[in-house]
Amino acid sequence: MRRYYVVSFIWLLELWLPASRCAPLNYQFQPDVEYDKNVKPGTLTDVSVSLYINRISGVDENKEEISFDVFLQVTWEDLRIQPVMANMVGEYVDLTKADRDMIWVPDLYIRQLREMKMLNVFEEISSLRLYENSTISLAIGATIIIKCDMDFVLYPLDVQRCPVDFSSYKYPVKDLRFRWRTENALSFPNDFGDGFFRLPKYVVSFYTESESQIVNYSDDNHSSARLEITLSREVKSYLLENYLPSTLFVSISWGSFVVVPEIVPGRMVLLVTTLLSLITMFDTVRNNSPDALELKCLEVWLISCTLFVFFALMEYFIVLFGIRYDKHWRVARAAQAQHHASSMPPSITLQSAVTLAQHQSTMDTSMNSATFQRENGLENSATLKVTSGSNKIQPTQEHSKATSASLSNIQDNVQNAQKVSSVMTRKRFRNVADVALMYAGSQRGRLDQLSLIIFPVSFLIFTISYWTMYLTESKKSLK
Repeated sequence: MRRYYVVSFIWLLELWLPASRCAPLNYQFQPDVEYDKNVKPGTLTDVSVSLYINRISGVDENKEEISFDVFLQVTWEDLRIQPVMANMVGEYVDLTKADRDMIWVPDLYIRQLREMKMLNVFEEISSLRLYENSTISLAIGATIIIKCDMDFVLYPLDVQRCPVDFSSYKYPVKDLRFRWRTENALSFPNDFGDGFFRLPKYVVSFYTESESQIVNYSDDNHSSARLEITLSREVKSYLLENYLPSTLFVSISWGSFVVVPEIVPGRMVLLVTTLLSLITMFDTVRNNSPDALELKCLEVWLISCTLFVFFALMEYFIVLFGIRYDKHWRVARAAQAQHHASSMPPSITLQSAVTLAQHQSTMDTSMNSATFQRENGLENSATLKVTSGSNKIQPTQEHSKATSASLSNIQDNVQNAQKVSSVMTRKRFRNVADVALMYAGSQRGRLDQLSLIIFPVSFLIFTISYWTMYLTESKKSLK
């Protein structure tokens, strides 16, 4: 009985032993080479990379990240390892996870990698195969989150380019070279599209550099296989949600120019409601769009539309001011001037007109008289010096008094001329202001008619300039 229990225990122990210990190895090392898994094979090792992009998980604009599910395959050649032909299934043999720890594997480094999660269902999704020509292929399934430096100044016409470098951190370019596989470097599912994938906001496309790129880590250059991810937006939704409504709001504001200015509530409600709608739209876009160092393309458009409506509102204020001036101030001033003219005697009015007309001639006559008196004074003084000493002082004093009197008259005339000139200038300015205000706000004014032409033409010029400039910048980012 005891012997039966011992035999049963040994039999169960053999069943519980790991199958890997009992199974034979699918590979063998060359007998004349001492294998070291920490030493790479050969002087210059080529490592080829290929990607099967299964799905784009999403684009986070705030964190500037892109996440997608891929199957990454890395292939290299190690002549120190040979498969066991008896265990081959087709052209290769499968190696276990334990075998991976026994052989050399390249230290793959993704420079823009933020996070990488291995795909697991019942176990880790990966495979390691050894081919007949000593080529080793390692494939893993993972969710990769890539950090991408984005610039949203051209939003929503922006195009984001995200380079992803697959390289080695340990081995420089002279020891290890990464490149894309010659055939099927990138592959996609059948429903993926021709090299691009559509998201609700973006069209994501992929491109591989055929030549090996050089990146610098620390003090040495390293070889890299570069993948270019391009993100371009679906502009149609922005045209329908932002550009079209804002254009309609600006166009509606032009309708205020055909409304009678005296209907203040109707015209004011039209302009103020349009202005507030554009301000609300701008605030919504600013809160829901990604941050940028400068004003974004869409924000420039909305601010410009808001300014067009604001200027239309300012034009209406000018019209209202002109109407008030025309109805009250100008009429009151005209009546006051007419009453003042009728109360003045005709002789005073005629005398004032004659005085203003002859003022210039009076100044010229006074200047000539003063000159003549100075010349005569010099001759008389020369004559009086010959006479006796008792008659020298009195003619000289009389001459000086006459000269000072003439000079004071000249100064008074100059001051009067300056006063008249300033009065005339003020009158001219008032006349120009009266004409401008009457032109703007009176019933005969045409400011609304001019605005009905100037505002649409200005907005058309702005629209052409806006789209020409930003579409040119967007095309430059594609190159």
